[in-house]
Amino acid sequence: MRIIVLASYLVCFGALVGILESGAEDVFLEATRPDFQKIPIGVLGFREGREPETMGDKAAEVLRADLRRSLVFAVADLPKLGIKLNGSAGRDAVDKKLFRLASDQGISVLVWGKLSMRNPDLLLDGFVYDGGTGDVVADRRYVGSPSVIRQMAHRLADELVFRYTGEQGIARTKIAFVSEQNGSRELYVMDYDGYGPRQVTADGFLNLMPRWSLDRRYLIFTSYRDRTKQHIDMVELATGRRWTLVALPGLNITPSLSPDGNWLAFATSQDGNSEIYKMETNTKSLQRLTVHPSGDLSPSWSPNGREIVFASDRGGGPQLYIMSADGSNVRRLTFEGDYNAAPAWSPRGQWIAYVCRTEQHQYKLCLITPDGQKRVRVTSGPGVDDSPSWSPDGRHLVFSSTAEGKSHIYIINSDGTDAERLTSGGVSHTSPSWSPL
Repeated sequence: MRIIVLASYLVCFGALVGILESGAEDVFLEATRPDFQKIPIGVLGFREGREPETMGDKAAEVLRADLRRSLVFAVADLPKLGIKLNGSAGRDAVDKKLFRLASDQGISVLVWGKLSMRNPDLLLDGFVYDGGTGDVVADRRYVGSPSVIRQMAHRLADELVFRYTGEQGIARTKIAFVSEQNGSRELYVMDYDGYGPRQVTADGFLNLMPRWSLDRRYLIFTSYRDRTKQHIDMVELATGRRWTLVALPGLNITPSLSPDGNWLAFATSQDGNSEIYKMETNTKSLQRLTVHPSGDLSPSWSPNGREIVFASDRGGGPQLYIMSADGSNVRRLTFEGDYNAAPAWSPRGQWIAYVCRTEQHQYKLCLITPDGQKRVRVTSGPGVDDSPSWSPDGRHLVFSSTAEGKSHIYIINSDGTDAERLTSGGVSHTSPSWSPL
């Protein structure tokens, strides 16, 4: 049985083995830039009523971080500019002097809010002002228990993104990942900013490579639940109910759901070597997509569902290939370097992220356009970077990296800026997958 060795596969077993050294050229390093000017915004803070005094600070901190990560807004440091919310204008208004100060500093939007209790609920009232005129352009009220104050701030951030771009924000998205637990590997889900990790599986063995359903209710993943066979399973997050989707002989790995949810692409070794199949999710009918003596795996769908990018060693070392969704029209995408693997097609279709090996023999994240005309290296520095997954707005990537020793989960802007570590602790965290909106 001949199955190629790819980082996305081997990281699940905690090692990179069988990879030959290479003198291949490094990819061209270039930053992708946003096609719009960021909107200057300031968060004045949240006045508080009978709730704990730190709650307003927490809400403001979460909101500022969300707005910064959105890449839509340039978040001003208002205290440094001498612009600070105070009580001089009463609880239901903002001193008009603040607007003049903000306007003088070029700040277009000001946000402030109130927190109050209506037992047993917490009320968060958010107000959005035009920084020049001082006019209220939006106001929202969020009601819930004090424990969901972060979610309230996330929602306010998402509504601000939508108001100024017409696109949905990502602050309420989730990230699934694999975490080591007492010798096993279990699935977890956390907020997109790393807050509140929650364990999903507890098999005591191996659960790997999670992928989201379109409605975010389920995770699809590779499972060794009975320790003897490798299946592709699905688990319902709310209840823990679980089903086996694929139980073919041999390895069944790297599941990938089509954009319309009608097909599940995956790799299986039932034919002796690793080949890519797709299964219709309603009828469970199978269609073989690749027929080659070399190993094919790691399928990722284009946003329109018409094409699939995958990794194969049919050209020698692992490289990326694109085929039509029916398995026809196969073409090689990557040629630079002797190791390119773990592809992930961006939500808007302009880029494919993947793991590339540099001429310094480092495993980093790269981007390539689907026509192969432009390549970009996104990450640099020490450690192995692996398992890229796109944010639903296409502006960020989540990935795992051993840059700080143990493997942890990071997010980074697609232009390679603002890397941020999300996980902590002394165990390895791998195989992240960003949820849909």
